Amino acid sequence: MLKAGIVGLPNVGKSTLFNAVTRTRKAEAANYPFCTIDPNIGIVTVPDARLAVLKDIAKTQITIPAAIEFVDIAGLVKGASQGEGLGNKFLTHIREVDAIMQVVRCFEDADIHHVAGNVDPIRDIETITTELVLSDLEAVQKRLASVAKDAKRGDKEALAQESILKKIEPHLNAGKPALTLELAPEEKVISRLFWLMTDKPTIFACNVKESDLATAETNPHVLKVREYAKNHFACEAVVISAQIESDLIDLSEEEATAFLKELGVNESGVGALIRATYHLLGLRTYFTAGEKEVRAWTIHNGDTAPKAAGVIHSDFERGFIKAETVAYDALVKCGSVAAAREKGLYRMEGKEYVVKDGDVLLFKFNV
Repeated sequence: MLKAGIVGLPNVGKSTLFNAVTRTRKAEAANYPFCTIDPNIGIVTVPDARLAVLKDIAKTQITIPAAIEFVDIAGLVKGASQGEGLGNKFLTHIREVDAIMQVVRCFEDADIHHVAGNVDPIRDIETITTELVLSDLEAVQKRLASVAKDAKRGDKEALAQESILKKIEPHLNAGKPALTLELAPEEKVISRLFWLMTDKPTIFACNVKESDLATAETNPHVLKVREYAKNHFACEAVVISAQIESDLIDLSEEEATAFLKELGVNESGVGALIRATYHLLGLRTYFTAGEKEVRAWTIHNGDTAPKAAGVIHSDFERGFIKAETVAYDALVKCGSVAAAREKGLYRMEGKEYVVKDGDVLLFKFNV
């Protein structure tokens, strides 16, 4: 299962947000730095309204959503790449995740300590980015030194790595994250071997106060983060209120809806954040639907039908023959499997078929 790491400065709401997305109280949330030392890990189900619709069509009572793993990583501080604030230990935790969700404080509150003394989300992002870049730069320079001898001997793999590393080094030296370096697809494959933190897909979570959630779209801190994320990371920023999300944990669905309406918002930000992170990881969903259950299965964007079948069981991939396929929208429009079949909307796809998000599949295989 792929992992998304929640990172940021101390006291920006990381642990509170982790508790909210995992719907637990596993992570200690306190008004002082480094209350998290060892990372907290939780499995998070991906909200998907399509499951309820398919449940009615399939006439079943059981739905099983897709899931990803979230990791709550302790706050980084300036100098983390040199070991400040146990930085080296925390940086190792970041290197082990597949994507980064950076929580940024976008609210003023004199009662909640900020390590830099005042709220400035762009400065905070740049502090985290600088530490990750410096750590990556050190890793790249070490890797260059280790491949140098083999590259001199003409080793093809070493030469390929050296070429990419020599492109990445000056980019990092300029303070830019590795993911913004333009590389050819084949070069990207090689660069992933270096496990660089700044090469990981990134999303920003703008943490606002409960009273500011309804007007978040005009919040100057949020606007700055969105602009910065777009121009420097080519990624998105999602607005959340970690405290509100934490308060919703103990409420029923009806109570939560009423609570949010009182605040002037229609939907919790956590659902959108989880879905955005799921797609950030390059993940997509297909469904199986029958009387026993409706289930969401996780695949990577671009996976073929046999690969998708293998998510259910390796035998399905090994003995794959065909996939009976219908698009979610087409099935919903027809209202039933029988009607979709009558209209010829079900089709048989072979080994080369690339599964699309929302496909409803039935695999035929022989082992």
